[in-house]
Amino acid sequence: MCTAVILRRPDHRWPLVFAANRDEMNDRPWQPPGRHWPDREEVVAGLDELAGGSWLGLNDHGLLAAALNRMGSLGPQAGKRSRGELVLEALDHADAAAATRALSQLNSAAYRSFNLVVADAEQAFWLRNLGVEAPGEGEDQDGRIEAFELPPGLSMLTAYDRNDLHSPRIFANLDLFKAAAEPQPEAGDWTAWQRLLSSRLYPDGLGPEAAMTVVTESGFETTSSSLIALPAPSLSTVPPSPVPSPVWLFAPGRPDRTAYEPVTLE
Repeated sequence: MCTAVILRRPDHRWPLVFAANRDEMNDRPWQPPGRHWPDREEVVAGLDELAGGSWLGLNDHGLLAAALNRMGSLGPQAGKRSRGELVLEALDHADAAAATRALSQLNSAAYRSFNLVVADAEQAFWLRNLGVEAPGEGEDQDGRIEAFELPPGLSMLTAYDRNDLHSPRIFANLDLFKAAAEPQPEAGDWTAWQRLLSSRLYPDGLGPEAAMTVVTESGFETTSSSLIALPAPSLSTVPPSPVPSPVWLFAPGRPDRTAYEPVTLE
């Protein structure tokens, strides 16, 4: 159950702030974010060596895409395409609206169920494919990949819907993120969010899956963590100020014991 946290702040110098913990079997091979695809030179993303796709990436246009599994859909399935392809297909586009339109037209039956975040500095969307892993819901979805615009403010996604308190992790952590000091990317201050992302604590009555950093005896755990900020495309200052580059900090391991380092985006 990966986790994505999206903070939308229209009219802010940094209107899109994003955090993600990736939860996966710790023996699944991967490489940290980089330009791994010669046919996609504009894409910086983590590489899933098993399927060849990605769980999270950015392109040079300032578009972000992140894929999450839904409940009961961990791992590949024979006859289904890898959900890691969705991140790369989204990043073939220049903006979030165009990527969302294109991915909404894909055949939902070709994939296991997923949540997908597609965002730039101006718009952000959550795409949902309920799939066959959601009994009783597939009929309502009518085989479509649904798209929802993420509103200003804080959104969390796990294997459930946006801000769905049926998710133990959202139930335990949504209010904590809402109350936390917002990141200040230009100052390099992500202290509050780093503390939350690295927490292994969970409330009484809930299991360890409610913690932001997951550790299990089976080897399923939080394997990496990301902090990303996208700058406003234009700044109405006098004299005009240069637009800063996006920021991506990456921890190549559990964030409770692994330091975040900047990802090279140039």
